[in-house]
Amino acid sequence: FISILRERIANFEAPRVGSPLDTVQLDSNIVTGVSINDLRKNLRDLNELMDRECLSSEARYGITFDASLITGIDPPTEVESALAAINTAHNQVSSDISLAQASADQKIVQSRRAVEIETLKAQAEVEPLRAMAAQLTELKRNGPRALELYLRNVRLRLYNQAQRVILEVKE
Repeated sequence: FISILRERIANFEAPRVGSPLDTVQLDSNIVTGVSINDLRKNLRDLNELMDRECLSSEARYGITFDASLITGIDPPTEVESALAAINTAHNQVSSDISLAQASADQKIVQSRRAVEIETLKAQAEVEPLRAMAAQLTELKRNGPRALELYLRNVRLRLYNQAQRVILEVKE
């Protein structure tokens, strides 16, 4: 049973779950072996694998195992504090990555909004100029006298709105 268990643990791979650390490229020489946390989290899968392996144990070992139940996996006492430190560091890195991603996402949204606001401002500044250009083009099409009449009407409107008018006297 122990040899089957050792083989299953040695070849165990936890199902991939999307995490912030998946985006970080790790050197394959650094990360090797099976994580005890993965084994703890996936005891059900490990039990199912052991049940399947135990069915074929008679052919391999001459002994039949009816069932197996793994209820917990504890690390050796010598490495317990190191494992806790590794878990703490892993959680801190995951937290830092999540915060950095959230901050980057927020900056992207703010940048998009700023671009949208500036685009709308530019359009608001250009629109009156386009309207005036269209109006002047229409006046030009109507002949030289139309532009003079337009300017006269604009001046009269301005004089009507002004509280004081200063005129230059030509000599």
